[in-house]
Amino acid sequence: MLLYPSVDKLLEKVDSRYKLIALGAKRARELDAGMPPTQETFKSNKSVGQALEEIENGDVVIDPDFEDEV
Repeated sequence: MLLYPSVDKLLEKVDSRYKLIALGAKRARELDAGMPPTQETFKSNKSVGQALEEIENGDVVIDPDFEDEV
């Protein structure tokens, strides 16, 4: 169960649950692969939680041009 960050706040940043899951999973894989985080501290210890925190803060967004290419 996801308690923090709240799904409602995350959906203010990303317009669908599907896109939210895809973006969070992609960013979590990047963090696991060694890409530097956008924040110094996180409430979550796991990469998925950290990715969602970055999304909530607006540090990670979906590229609007990518949707036009698909």
